[in-house]
Amino acid sequence: MDDIVKAALAKWPNVPHCFGWLGLDARGDWYMRDDGAQAAGPFARAPGDEGRIGKGSRLQHDKLIDFIGRNYAPDEVGQWAFQNGPQRVYVELEAAPHVWRLQPDGSILAHTGQVAGDVKSCLLDEHGRLFLATDLGLGLVHTADMLIASDAVEQGHWVPEDVLFSTLPERWRYVLSPQKRQAEAKAS
Repeated sequence: MDDIVKAALAKWPNVPHCFGWLGLDARGDWYMRDDGAQAAGPFARAPGDEGRIGKGSRLQHDKLIDFIGRNYAPDEVGQWAFQNGPQRVYVELEAAPHVWRLQPDGSILAHTGQVAGDVKSCLLDEHGRLFLATDLGLGLVHTADMLIASDAVEQGHWVPEDVLFSTLPERWRYVLSPQKRQAEAKAS
């Protein structure tokens, strides 16, 4: 976490959290979701859901993207958030908390630029998406890197386990939609 963020948290410890305004898609892109995008529908479809989605506007400012990446972490219940100064901005996830980019040297980088570490598990969901559990956590392999991933599978470096996508959040302890979770908690 950036020092400036830590200082803001100390100065203003009681700023309300923000839900629904930031999303991470399956390609590792961040999306800003204003009132209109949120009114259009959820950021991503939950398993079994149909209907419109309200993805929002893709962020393209490199320094903002880097700032978000440096201050992106889970809370105690597996909701991922960006700590924006004193305010925690919870992130709507399309698939997983990380999107992996496979490097020519065999290393794996998260969409945030962090090194993923060793692969602990390789998972293939019913949609043909490949997830890797690493030292950094669970992430989805970027679609542009599937050829490299298929080579790793063919060479026996990774052995995919068949999984249902709907089981991943509970199994790997992450929340796809903190906004939906918050709304359900308020309703009960």
